[in-house]
Amino acid sequence: MTPIDLDRAAYLLLEDGRRFDGYALGADGETLGEVVFNTSMTGYQEIITDPSYTGQIVVMTYPLLGNYGVTPEDEESDAPHIAGFVVREVSRRPSSWRATGSLPEYLSRHGIVGIQDVDTRALTRHIRAAGALRGAIAPGALPEDEVLSRVRAHPAMAGLDLTGDVSTGAPYEVPASGEPRFHVIAFDFGVKSHSPRLLSERGCRVTVLPPAELTGEILARNPDGVFISNGPGDPAAVELAEEAIRSVAESGVPVFGICLGHQLIARAFGGSTYKLPFGHHGGNHPVTNLRRNTVEITAQNHGFAVQAGADGSIPGAPDLRVTHRNLYDGTAEGVSHETLPVFAVQYHPEAAPGPHDSRYLFDEFLEKMTERKSGRS
Repeated sequence: MTPIDLDRAAYLLLEDGRRFDGYALGADGETLGEVVFNTSMTGYQEIITDPSYTGQIVVMTYPLLGNYGVTPEDEESDAPHIAGFVVREVSRRPSSWRATGSLPEYLSRHGIVGIQDVDTRALTRHIRAAGALRGAIAPGALPEDEVLSRVRAHPAMAGLDLTGDVSTGAPYEVPASGEPRFHVIAFDFGVKSHSPRLLSERGCRVTVLPPAELTGEILARNPDGVFISNGPGDPAAVELAEEAIRSVAESGVPVFGICLGHQLIARAFGGSTYKLPFGHHGGNHPVTNLRRNTVEITAQNHGFAVQAGADGSIPGAPDLRVTHRNLYDGTAEGVSHETLPVFAVQYHPEAAPGPHDSRYLFDEFLEKMTERKSGRS
Protein backbone atom coordinates (compact mmCIF):
# COMPACT_ATOMS: atom_id res chain seq x y z
CA MET A 1 0.00 0.00 0.00
CA THR A 2 1.34 3.46 -0.90
CA PRO A 3 2.34 5.62 2.10
CA ILE A 4 0.65 8.67 0.53
CA ASP A 5 -2.71 9.39 2.13
CA LEU A 6 -4.51 11.89 -0.09
CA ASP A 7 -6.64 12.95 2.87
CA ARG A 8 -3.53 14.14 4.73
CA ALA A 9 -2.67 17.26 2.73
CA ALA A 10 0.21 19.26 4.22
CA TYR A 11 2.52 22.10 3.31
CA LEU A 12 5.96 23.46 4.11
CA LEU A 13 6.00 27.21 4.70
CA LEU A 14 9.22 29.24 4.83
CA GLU A 15 9.70 32.48 6.71
CA ASP A 16 9.89 34.46 3.44
CA GLY A 17 6.38 33.24 2.57
CA ARG A 18 7.36 30.59 -0.01
CA ARG A 19 5.03 27.59 0.22
CA PHE A 20 5.54 23.99 -0.93
CA ASP A 21 2.55 21.63 -0.92
CA GLY A 22 2.54 17.89 -0.40
CA TYR A 23 1.15 15.17 1.84
CA ALA A 24 1.84 14.31 5.47
CA LEU A 25 4.54 11.74 6.19
CA GLY A 26 5.05 10.24 9.64
CA ALA A 27 3.33 11.82 12.62
CA ASP A 28 0.41 14.23 12.43
CA GLY A 29 0.79 17.82 13.56
CA GLU A 30 2.88 20.92 13.04
CA THR A 31 6.63 21.33 13.48
CA LEU A 32 9.00 24.29 13.24
CA GLY A 33 12.74 24.60 12.69
CA GLU A 34 15.54 25.78 10.44
CA VAL A 35 15.13 24.26 6.96
CA VAL A 36 18.33 22.78 5.49
CA PHE A 37 19.01 20.35 2.65
CA ASN A 38 21.14 17.21 2.66
CA THR A 39 22.64 15.74 -0.54
CA SER A 40 23.36 12.23 0.75
CA MET A 41 22.08 9.34 -1.39
CA THR A 42 22.07 6.86 1.51
CA GLY A 43 22.12 7.02 5.29
CA TYR A 44 18.74 8.62 5.92
CA GLN A 45 18.33 6.82 9.26
CA GLU A 46 21.75 8.05 10.41
CA ILE A 47 20.70 11.59 9.44
CA ILE A 48 17.37 11.32 11.25
CA THR A 49 19.10 10.15 14.46
CA ASP A 50 22.10 12.52 14.28
CA PRO A 51 21.90 14.86 17.33
CA SER A 52 23.56 17.61 15.25
CA TYR A 53 20.25 18.06 13.40
CA THR A 54 18.40 19.13 16.53
CA GLY A 55 16.10 22.04 15.69
CA GLN A 56 16.32 21.50 11.92
CA ILE A 57 13.84 20.39 9.26
CA VAL A 58 15.89 18.29 6.83
CA VAL A 59 15.18 18.27 3.09
CA MET A 60 16.62 15.24 1.26
CA THR A 61 17.69 16.08 -2.29
CA TYR A 62 17.85 12.42 -3.36
CA PRO A 63 14.37 11.78 -4.81
CA LEU A 64 13.53 8.31 -3.44
CA LEU A 65 13.87 7.54 0.28
CA GLY A 66 13.10 4.47 2.37
CA ASN A 67 14.29 1.86 -0.15
CA TYR A 68 16.06 -0.27 2.44
CA GLY A 69 13.80 0.50 5.39
CA VAL A 70 15.12 1.05 8.91
CA THR A 71 17.05 -1.03 11.42
CA PRO A 72 18.28 -0.33 14.97
CA GLU A 73 21.86 -1.05 13.84
CA ASP A 74 21.90 2.15 11.75
CA GLU A 75 20.87 4.55 14.53
CA GLU A 76 23.39 7.17 15.68
CA SER A 77 21.49 7.81 18.93
CA ASP A 78 18.57 6.28 20.80
CA ALA A 79 15.93 8.44 19.08
CA PRO A 80 15.46 10.81 16.13
CA HIS A 81 16.53 14.42 16.67
CA ILE A 82 15.40 16.18 13.50
CA ALA A 83 12.55 18.67 13.80
CA GLY A 84 10.99 17.49 10.54
CA PHE A 85 11.64 15.53 7.34
CA VAL A 86 10.96 16.58 3.73
CA VAL A 87 11.16 14.15 0.79
CA ARG A 88 10.08 13.85 -2.82
CA GLU A 89 8.97 10.21 -2.73
CA VAL A 90 8.98 7.35 -0.22
CA SER A 91 9.50 3.75 -1.28
CA ARG A 92 6.31 1.71 -1.11
CA ARG A 93 8.02 -1.19 0.65
CA PRO A 94 11.55 -1.70 2.03
CA SER A 95 13.54 -4.35 0.21
CA SER A 96 16.58 -4.95 2.45
CA TRP A 97 16.97 -8.18 4.42
CA ARG A 98 18.20 -6.01 7.32
CA ALA A 99 15.00 -3.97 7.54
CA THR A 100 12.91 -4.24 10.68
CA GLY A 101 10.35 -1.66 9.51
CA SER A 102 9.54 1.06 7.01
CA LEU A 103 10.59 4.71 7.06
CA PRO A 104 7.02 6.09 7.37
CA GLU A 105 6.30 3.73 10.29
CA TYR A 106 9.57 4.76 11.96
CA LEU A 107 8.76 8.47 11.71
CA SER A 108 5.25 7.92 13.03
CA ARG A 109 6.44 5.81 15.95
CA HIS A 110 8.88 8.50 17.05
CA GLY A 111 6.52 11.44 16.56
CA ILE A 112 8.47 13.03 13.69
CA VAL A 113 6.37 15.24 11.43
CA GLY A 114 7.28 14.99 7.75
CA ILE A 115 6.01 15.84 4.30
CA GLN A 116 6.30 13.99 0.97
CA ASP A 117 5.49 14.64 -2.69
CA VAL A 118 7.32 17.98 -2.40
CA ASP A 119 9.29 19.51 -5.28
CA THR A 120 12.56 19.14 -3.36
CA ARG A 121 14.62 20.36 -6.33
CA ALA A 122 12.82 23.71 -6.37
CA LEU A 123 13.00 23.88 -2.57
CA THR A 124 16.76 23.21 -2.54
CA ARG A 125 17.39 25.83 -5.22
CA HIS A 126 15.41 28.33 -3.16
CA ILE A 127 17.44 27.61 -0.01
CA ARG A 128 20.70 27.90 -1.98
CA ALA A 129 19.62 31.35 -3.17
CA ALA A 130 18.01 32.65 0.00
CA GLY A 131 20.04 30.79 2.64
CA ALA A 132 18.78 28.52 5.41
CA LEU A 133 15.37 29.75 6.51
CA ARG A 134 13.05 29.05 9.38
CA GLY A 135 10.02 27.07 8.34
CA ALA A 136 7.12 24.87 9.38
CA ILE A 137 5.47 21.68 8.19
CA ALA A 138 1.76 22.06 8.81
CA PRO A 139 -1.49 20.22 8.06
CA GLY A 140 -3.20 21.58 4.96
CA ALA A 141 -6.21 22.83 6.95
CA LEU A 142 -4.14 25.21 9.12
CA PRO A 143 -4.43 28.87 8.03
CA GLU A 144 -1.23 29.99 6.33
CA ASP A 145 -1.09 33.40 8.06
CA GLU A 146 -1.21 31.76 11.51
CA VAL A 147 1.58 29.32 10.62
CA LEU A 148 3.72 32.11 9.14
CA SER A 149 3.46 34.17 12.34
CA ARG A 150 4.68 31.19 14.37
CA VAL A 151 7.55 30.60 11.93
CA ARG A 152 8.74 34.19 12.16
CA ALA A 153 8.56 34.08 15.96
CA HIS A 154 10.60 30.87 16.12
CA PRO A 155 14.21 31.37 17.38
CA ALA A 156 16.91 31.59 14.68
CA MET A 157 19.77 29.10 14.92
CA ALA A 158 22.40 31.80 15.48
CA GLY A 159 22.92 32.26 19.22
CA LEU A 160 21.34 28.96 20.26
CA ASP A 161 23.10 26.47 22.56
CA LEU A 162 21.27 23.21 21.89
CA THR A 163 23.89 20.86 23.28
CA GLY A 164 22.16 20.52 26.65
CA ASP A 165 19.19 18.94 24.89
CA VAL A 166 21.25 16.10 23.41
CA SER A 167 24.27 15.46 25.63
CA THR A 168 24.35 12.68 28.21
CA GLY A 169 23.07 13.44 31.67
CA ALA A 170 25.53 11.08 33.35
CA PRO A 171 28.89 9.52 32.43
CA TYR A 172 28.94 6.13 30.73
CA GLU A 173 31.60 3.87 29.26
CA VAL A 174 32.12 2.13 25.94
CA PRO A 175 34.58 -0.73 26.58
CA ALA A 176 37.53 -1.39 24.31
CA SER A 177 37.22 -4.18 21.77
CA GLY A 178 39.89 -6.64 22.84
CA GLU A 179 42.82 -5.59 25.04
CA PRO A 180 42.49 -1.94 26.20
CA ARG A 181 45.36 0.22 24.93
CA PHE A 182 44.15 3.72 25.82
CA HIS A 183 41.61 5.54 27.94
CA VAL A 184 39.78 8.29 26.01
CA ILE A 185 37.47 10.88 27.51
CA ALA A 186 34.74 11.96 25.07
CA PHE A 187 33.07 15.35 25.63
CA ASP A 188 29.47 14.68 24.59
CA PHE A 189 27.90 17.69 22.88
CA GLY A 190 25.66 15.37 20.85
CA VAL A 191 28.04 12.53 20.02
CA LYS A 192 27.07 10.04 17.31
CA SER A 193 27.36 6.44 18.45
CA HIS A 194 29.81 5.58 15.68
CA SER A 195 32.59 7.76 17.09
CA PRO A 196 33.06 5.85 20.39
CA ARG A 197 32.63 2.63 18.42
CA LEU A 198 35.55 3.44 16.10
CA LEU A 199 37.71 4.34 19.09
CA SER A 200 36.67 1.10 20.81
CA GLU A 201 37.64 -0.91 17.72
CA ARG A 202 41.12 0.62 18.02
CA GLY A 203 41.56 -0.54 21.60
CA CYS A 204 40.27 2.53 23.43
CA ARG A 205 38.13 2.43 26.55
CA VAL A 206 35.89 5.47 26.08
CA THR A 207 34.35 7.39 28.97
CA VAL A 208 31.60 9.67 27.65
CA LEU A 209 31.05 12.74 29.82
CA PRO A 210 28.54 15.59 29.85
CA PRO A 211 30.15 18.90 28.87
CA ALA A 212 29.61 20.34 32.37
CA GLU A 213 32.32 18.08 33.81
CA LEU A 214 35.05 20.22 35.39
CA THR A 215 38.57 20.19 33.97
CA GLY A 216 40.08 18.93 37.22
CA GLU A 217 37.66 16.03 37.32
CA ILE A 218 38.53 15.16 33.71
CA LEU A 219 42.27 15.12 34.38
CA ALA A 220 41.71 13.13 37.58
CA ARG A 221 40.40 10.33 35.37
CA ASN A 222 43.90 10.15 33.86
CA PRO A 223 42.90 10.07 30.16
CA ASP A 224 45.34 9.27 27.39
CA GLY A 225 43.33 11.47 25.04
CA VAL A 226 40.24 13.66 24.87
CA PHE A 227 37.70 13.56 22.04
CA ILE A 228 35.43 16.59 21.40
CA SER A 229 32.24 15.48 19.68
CA ASN A 230 29.87 16.90 17.13
CA GLY A 231 26.69 18.65 18.24
CA PRO A 232 23.94 21.10 17.27
CA GLY A 233 23.55 24.86 17.46
CA ASP A 234 25.84 27.87 17.46
CA PRO A 235 29.37 27.21 18.78
CA ALA A 236 29.60 30.79 20.04
CA ALA A 237 26.81 29.99 22.50
CA VAL A 238 28.63 26.97 24.01
CA GLU A 239 30.90 29.05 26.25
CA LEU A 240 31.18 26.39 28.95
CA ALA A 241 33.44 24.23 26.80
CA GLU A 242 36.16 26.63 25.76
CA GLU A 243 38.11 26.96 29.00
CA ALA A 244 37.91 23.21 29.68
CA ILE A 245 39.23 22.37 26.20
CA ARG A 246 42.12 24.81 26.51
CA SER A 247 43.05 23.64 29.99
CA VAL A 248 43.05 19.96 28.98
CA ALA A 249 45.11 20.70 25.88
CA GLU A 250 47.66 22.76 27.81
CA SER A 251 48.15 19.81 30.17
CA GLY A 252 49.64 17.92 27.24
CA VAL A 253 46.78 15.44 26.74
CA PRO A 254 46.10 14.87 22.99
CA VAL A 255 42.81 16.41 21.87
CA PHE A 256 40.86 15.46 18.74
CA GLY A 257 37.65 17.23 17.71
CA ILE A 258 35.10 16.86 14.92
CA CYS A 259 32.33 19.14 13.64
CA LEU A 260 31.17 21.28 16.60
CA GLY A 261 34.29 20.03 18.40
CA HIS A 262 36.40 21.59 15.62
CA GLN A 263 34.66 24.93 16.08
CA LEU A 264 34.96 24.81 19.88
CA ILE A 265 38.69 24.01 19.70
CA ALA A 266 39.26 26.98 17.39
CA ARG A 267 37.32 29.26 19.73
CA ALA A 268 39.13 27.89 22.79
CA PHE A 269 42.42 29.20 21.40
CA GLY A 270 41.06 32.60 20.35
CA GLY A 271 39.45 31.93 16.97
CA SER A 272 35.95 32.92 15.90
CA THR A 273 33.08 31.29 14.03
CA TYR A 274 30.36 32.52 11.69
CA LYS A 275 27.07 31.31 10.18
CA LEU A 276 27.25 29.80 6.70
CA PRO A 277 24.55 30.81 4.19
CA PHE A 278 23.02 27.33 3.91
CA GLY A 279 25.60 25.13 5.60
CA HIS A 280 27.27 21.91 4.50
CA HIS A 281 25.03 18.84 4.72
CA GLY A 282 25.75 15.72 2.70
CA GLY A 283 28.07 12.85 1.93
CA ASN A 284 29.91 14.21 -1.10
CA HIS A 285 31.99 17.22 -0.04
CA PRO A 286 35.55 17.27 -1.43
CA VAL A 287 38.15 18.44 1.09
CA THR A 288 41.85 18.92 0.43
CA ASN A 289 44.36 17.82 3.05
CA LEU A 290 46.99 20.55 2.77
CA ARG A 291 49.68 18.52 4.53
CA ARG A 292 49.23 15.34 2.49
CA ASN A 293 48.29 17.13 -0.74
CA THR A 294 45.38 14.72 -1.16
CA VAL A 295 41.62 15.06 -1.58
CA GLU A 296 39.05 13.33 0.62
CA ILE A 297 35.34 12.92 -0.10
CA THR A 298 33.66 13.67 3.20
CA ALA A 299 30.34 13.58 5.04
CA GLN A 300 29.36 16.91 6.53
CA ASN A 301 26.65 18.42 8.69
CA HIS A 302 27.19 21.94 10.00
CA GLY A 303 25.80 25.43 9.63
CA PHE A 304 28.76 27.33 11.10
CA ALA A 305 32.43 27.58 10.15
CA VAL A 306 35.75 28.73 11.63
CA GLN A 307 37.02 32.11 10.44
CA ALA A 308 40.32 31.57 8.62
CA GLY A 309 42.78 33.66 6.65
CA ALA A 310 43.80 32.95 3.06
CA ASP A 311 47.33 32.24 4.32
CA GLY A 312 46.17 29.37 6.54
CA SER A 313 46.11 31.39 9.75
CA ILE A 314 43.25 31.54 12.25
CA PRO A 315 42.69 35.21 13.23
CA GLY A 316 42.95 35.55 17.01
CA ALA A 317 44.54 32.10 17.37
CA PRO A 318 48.18 32.44 16.26
CA ASP A 319 49.08 28.91 17.38
CA LEU A 320 46.49 27.27 15.11
CA ARG A 321 46.97 26.54 11.40
CA VAL A 322 44.49 25.40 8.74
CA THR A 323 45.18 21.82 7.67
CA HIS A 324 42.14 21.12 5.46
CA ARG A 325 39.99 23.23 3.13
CA ASN A 326 36.61 22.68 1.52
CA LEU A 327 36.98 22.61 -2.26
CA TYR A 328 33.45 23.93 -2.80
CA ASP A 329 33.81 27.25 -0.99
CA GLY A 330 37.33 27.37 0.50
CA THR A 331 36.17 27.29 4.12
CA ALA A 332 38.45 25.87 6.83
CA GLU A 333 37.81 22.15 7.31
CA GLY A 334 40.61 21.32 9.71
CA VAL A 335 43.07 22.92 12.15
CA SER A 336 46.02 21.82 14.25
CA HIS A 337 48.03 23.44 17.02
CA GLU A 338 51.65 24.31 16.30
CA THR A 339 53.03 23.11 19.65
CA LEU A 340 50.31 21.10 21.43
CA PRO A 341 48.92 17.68 20.37
CA VAL A 342 45.62 19.20 19.28
CA PHE A 343 43.86 18.79 15.94
CA ALA A 344 40.33 18.87 14.60
CA VAL A 345 38.27 18.60 11.44
CA GLN A 346 34.96 20.16 10.50
CA TYR A 347 33.59 17.07 8.77
CA HIS A 348 32.67 13.55 9.97
CA PRO A 349 35.45 10.95 9.66
CA GLU A 350 33.26 8.44 11.51
CA ALA A 351 30.56 8.70 8.82
CA ALA A 352 28.24 5.75 8.48
CA PRO A 353 27.45 4.57 5.84
CA GLY A 354 30.34 6.57 4.44
CA PRO A 355 32.44 7.82 2.77
CA HIS A 356 35.37 6.39 4.72
CA ASP A 357 38.24 8.43 3.21
CA SER A 358 38.95 10.14 6.54
CA ARG A 359 39.06 7.21 8.95
CA TYR A 360 42.85 7.73 9.16
CA LEU A 361 42.21 10.63 11.54
CA PHE A 362 41.31 8.20 14.32
CA ASP A 363 44.65 6.46 13.70
CA GLU A 364 46.45 9.81 13.93
CA PHE A 365 44.74 10.37 17.27
CA LEU A 366 46.09 7.01 18.46
CA GLU A 367 49.56 7.95 17.22
CA LYS A 368 49.50 11.12 19.34
CA MET A 369 48.38 9.14 22.39
CA THR A 370 51.12 6.57 21.75
CA GLU A 371 53.77 9.31 21.54
CA ARG A 372 52.63 10.86 24.80
CA LYS A 373 52.44 7.49 26.55
CA SER A 374 55.93 6.58 25.35
CA GLY A 375 57.26 9.90 26.59
CA ARG A 376 55.80 9.29 30.05
CA SER A 377 57.12 5.73 30.38
